[in-house]
Amino acid sequence: MPKVGDKAPPFRVTADDGQTVSLADYAGRNLILYFYPRASTPGCTHEAIEFRDLLKKFEALKTSIVGCSGDSVAAQAKFKAKYKLNFPLLADTEKEVIKGYETWRLKAFMGKKFLGVARTTFWIGPDGKIRKVWEKVTAKGHAADVLAAIQKG
Repeated sequence: MPKVGDKAPPFRVTADDGQTVSLADYAGRNLILYFYPRASTPGCTHEAIEFRDLLKKFEALKTSIVGCSGDSVAAQAKFKAKYKLNFPLLADTEKEVIKGYETWRLKAFMGKKFLGVARTTFWIGPDGKIRKVWEKVTAKGHAADVLAAIQKG
């Protein structure tokens, strides 16, 4: 997994609107790249809504938000429209970004083990280096925690 101080792995993938998004698009700005297991599920929805509601505060700190999961473009577009999300959602159906950031992991739920996206967030600085990593994220309150970290610098 990329660590603090590492160059963020480059990516280029289709977003919810069908446009291609890349890490290079965010050069010179802070980027919060957050990975979530599945669009329109309770935890993922809660996390996305919190980022949506705090977006103006992030933007005031020259920080962009991008969500990423293995869902299709159509699923991401539906999720974005339903909850009026105001930032891009990457449709990483081939899991290139997910695997590049090493968030595709063995998980356990109700006694079953399976591979899935681990809820993880990366703060990528204007220089393209990882500033902070949040692992094993709890959706509730996470966006506020990320905002507080950026405010502290």
